[in-house]
Amino acid sequence: MGLTHIRARIANPARPRRTASVRFLVDSGAVYSVVPAPILRRLGIQAHSSRTFILADGTEITRGVGDATFVIDGQRAASPVIFGEKDDAALLGTVSLESLGLVLDPMKRILRPLPMVLGHLRPPRRI
Repeated sequence: MGLTHIRARIANPARPRRTASVRFLVDSGAVYSVVPAPILRRLGIQAHSSRTFILADGTEITRGVGDATFVIDGQRAASPVIFGEKDDAALLGTVSLESLGLVLDPMKRILRPLPMVLGHLRPPRRI
């Protein structure tokens, strides 16, 4: 299948004009996105909490978590972001993708619009 990389802009939600362009590996198996901590700090984004993650080899690591705005092809959405440390890859995870209304087409290795479904308590009236 191969790997899918895209370039996206990251912004500080409190200062949306402060942006950085980041090349991401699109990882549909990752829940959260990872951005190098120096980029997030340069944008003025601060960690509001930390989480512990388990790597494929079973090692536990702790990383800071903050909030960032992601911009891809004119679509803009807020999403949690993990403060990546040295040797952490920049990843675009499913929470950010879904916030943007996008999904990875694994066969064509491109991002496609995500069908947006909204639940109603009542079915629409028929005429």
